[in-house]
Amino acid sequence: MELKILGSSSAGNAYLFDNGKEALLVECGVSFKEIQKAVAFDIRRIKGCIVSHEHGDHTRHLKGVMAARIPIYMSEGTAKALKEENNPQITTIKRLNVFNIGGFKIQGFDVQHDAAEPMGYLLQHKETGVTLFATDTYYLKYRFEGLSNILIECNYRKDILDENTRLGIIAKPQRDRTIKSHLSYETCKEILQANDLKKVNNIVLIHLSAANSNAEEFKKGIKELTGKNVCVADKGVTIDINKTPF
Repeated sequence: MELKILGSSSAGNAYLFDNGKEALLVECGVSFKEIQKAVAFDIRRIKGCIVSHEHGDHTRHLKGVMAARIPIYMSEGTAKALKEENNPQITTIKRLNVFNIGGFKIQGFDVQHDAAEPMGYLLQHKETGVTLFATDTYYLKYRFEGLSNILIECNYRKDILDENTRLGIIAKPQRDRTIKSHLSYETCKEILQANDLKKVNNIVLIHLSAANSNAEEFKKGIKELTGKNVCVADKGVTIDINKTPF
């Protein structure tokens, strides 16, 4: 199974799990043309799209996905915020309930973000094992066992954010919102330490802030902490995301 990073920033987010036979789209914040290219225009193999919350960098191209008749899944709160709660193409899901998309078994869980009903996801597939997907949250209140792969937000580091605020690069209201809605490098490390990493092959750092992060330092620090293969989700990167490292 390959993980294709189509976008992982405030400019647009989309991730594609693809084994060449079936694919799962996570978020639709990049143009549908880019999504089509990622599957060599064979959009029939995209079995569904899951959405974490309603903000534009995650849903900006929802209409393109709908036009392609790809089934879409999100929380009821997200559907209402997008004014799509009566759309028959959208399936609303409840937190902690398990549902299936093709060969993927998926469970949504609540996260902490300034959105209507944001969700993270556990994604299970026979090729990947269990993958944790958590973006746009300032904390995770759950612990997870048996993970094979982790996609986790690592948006900012507090000292960089505070220095940018002092210099006037970041306005104080934006600084305060960031702290209350996004995952810091420091909290990302705490979450990883609190979870069972024995079977984890890949840790993918997603949704890094352009101004308030340092990708190389974050990657190095998380690798030293966990001893795992750590990647930064740069647009255009493809990662082998299998159940075992072989």
